[in-house]
Amino acid sequence: MDNVLAILLAGETGSRLAPLTLDRTKPAVPFGGKYRIIDFTLANCLHSGIRRVLVLTHYKSYSLQKHLRDGWTIFNPELG
Repeated sequence: MDNVLAILLAGETGSRLAPLTLDRTKPAVPFGGKYRIIDFTLANCLHSGIRRVLVLTHYKSYSLQKHLRDGWTIFNPELG
């Protein structure tokens, strides 16, 4: 799986989650404490053996990018 690249489009206005998406994109909405909605997709990639993931963001993406940088970087020892 070294030659597989997953491309995730993460950044919708999330109109149905309007109270939660006033300041952030839908994938960055907190779920269960420190986790975010995008963590489900990223965990699926990880457990499938896909280590190369490109996340495309375009709407209020600061909090999502911060979460990805702090929790899912290549320097995270849990990822191996």
